Amino acid sequence: MKTIFDSQSLEINPSGEGYMAMLDGKTISIQIIRAESGRMDLLIDGKRVNAHVSSDGAKRWVTINGRTLMLTKTSGAKRGVRHDHAGGLIAPMPGQVRSVAVGVGDLVKKGQTLLTMEAMKMEIRIQALKDGRVTVLHVAQGQTVEREQILIEMED
Repeated sequence: MKTIFDSQSLEINPSGEGYMAMLDGKTISIQIIRAESGRMDLLIDGKRVNAHVSSDGAKRWVTINGRTLMLTKTSGAKRGVRHDHAGGLIAPMPGQVRSVAVGVGDLVKKGQTLLTMEAMKMEIRIQALKDGRVTVLHVAQGQTVEREQILIEMED
């Protein structure tokens, strides 16, 4: 996910059990310790930080140490059924996961259906964009997902 705030660009990508952020050419490690009811406890480069988050969908307001920043989500992903975002396949729209056809460690081929979603009474097949191996499944059958939520992570 790439966001822009205070005329600065911040790119956040999943990494292991946390995230890596790029801000002004500097790499920052972020781990979520706890997140509930708009409050997050984070480890940013090993330092514990409390944040408060509110959202109206496309915009998020994050307050850290008394300073509020407005984050606007941008996406370089192409519009359509198949999305690749930071090594992960993401939901093209809000919906419900109807079936998951792969597991962690599975080798998949380009075009193979990995999971099926239902959104607005349509069936959406999330397919592998390239040959690779499934490294993380973020969803399970029956789970409701939001637009641009990471569903599956893969590696070559």
